Amino acid sequence: MILFFYNLALLAVLILGLPWWLWQIATTAKYREGIRQRLGSIPHGLRLAGKPVIWLHAVSVGEVLAVSRLVKELDAAFPNHRLLISTTTRTGQALARERFGPDRVFYCPLDLPWAVRAYLNAIQPKLLILAETEFWPNLLNGCFRRGIPVAVVNARISDRSWPRYRALRSLWKPFLAQLTLVSAQSELDAERLKTIGCTPERVSVAGNLKFDVRSSGESKATNELKARGTNLRFLIAGSTLEGEETALLEVWPKLLAADPNLALLLAPRHPERFGTVAALLDASGHNWIRRSTWNGPFSETLQAGQIILLDTIGELASVYSLASIAFVGGSLVAAGGHNPLEPAQFGVPIVMGPNYENFRAMVDDLRTHNAIRIAGKEAFADALIDLVNNRVAAEALGARAREVFERQAGATARSVEAIRTLLGRDS
Repeated sequence: MILFFYNLALLAVLILGLPWWLWQIATTAKYREGIRQRLGSIPHGLRLAGKPVIWLHAVSVGEVLAVSRLVKELDAAFPNHRLLISTTTRTGQALARERFGPDRVFYCPLDLPWAVRAYLNAIQPKLLILAETEFWPNLLNGCFRRGIPVAVVNARISDRSWPRYRALRSLWKPFLAQLTLVSAQSELDAERLKTIGCTPERVSVAGNLKFDVRSSGESKATNELKARGTNLRFLIAGSTLEGEETALLEVWPKLLAADPNLALLLAPRHPERFGTVAALLDASGHNWIRRSTWNGPFSETLQAGQIILLDTIGELASVYSLASIAFVGGSLVAAGGHNPLEPAQFGVPIVMGPNYENFRAMVDDLRTHNAIRIAGKEAFADALIDLVNNRVAAEALGARAREVFERQAGATARSVEAIRTLLGRDS
């Protein structure tokens, strides 16, 4: 009955919103790309017969990065299976194709009965693995009706999502109670998942897959920065959102006064903002350059005080290895923060704003070990300047962050073992 009303509401939204959707598809590439797959058209490469299929779904860039080690381990653990990976966003699709190969990556169908049915009929997965909390009623119901086990890895309920899930727990319970395996990031996540309907004995705490992710090698941007900025120290501001670039530009003259040998690298979170940030840099009067213009040999050296706009996808994780200080964005503004583990793995001293509820468990762990600086807008400049001036303290802060990162490793192995048990030792 719940599914009936859900689909009725979904149909109403589709009909009422059709003009808007048609306009977005006609004018915006990110809505247009993959639309046929989203509506149920199966890519030819997915129809290959032979090995049984494991379907893993990772929504966007963050989830793709989180499962990158897991994909490698599953490939090794299940050589007689074919692992297919779906994403929802355009940026996630691009990164997944780069990391896992285009022949097994596709856009996840919209949660429409006919689109979901088409994919389940075509690929006939032996297991569906969902990264984090990507719960879609028609997809879940389609698997349950066919007897396909559904596992959730790296499961979490963020502070922001928790009130909504809790209020609708009576609607979620019929679906979540049928999940076969739920590997939560933390005890808090496990308790929340049980509260909204997951069967308690099927929920375990495996830890956060992101602690197991290592940089897969130096990106082209990392090599270029090394070649072009040999004697520079880099402040790397990753996954920044609107308002945070402005805050960084305001403090930039003070940072240069503290260390004239600094260069600033800005990496906006969303590619559609690259142009906006470029216009902001133009208006600032600072000397700046786009990463995307580096297509030739290493001929142009970076200058002290210069700002680099990282307007490419998938290079930030590696670039963090060059940072003398890292600011992790989405945290000065009310957006929940982004992943501090990418710089932590390299022993980089990290500064975040006070809005980190999306990554509360890992940030709290870093804070407990004095391995991160949290500063609001008023204290933001002082926190950065202090780390620029006090290199010994900054290096110690970064070293403690790396220790936390290394100590928390192991979630991937635990998740693979749980999946191995689920599918059977002889799979």
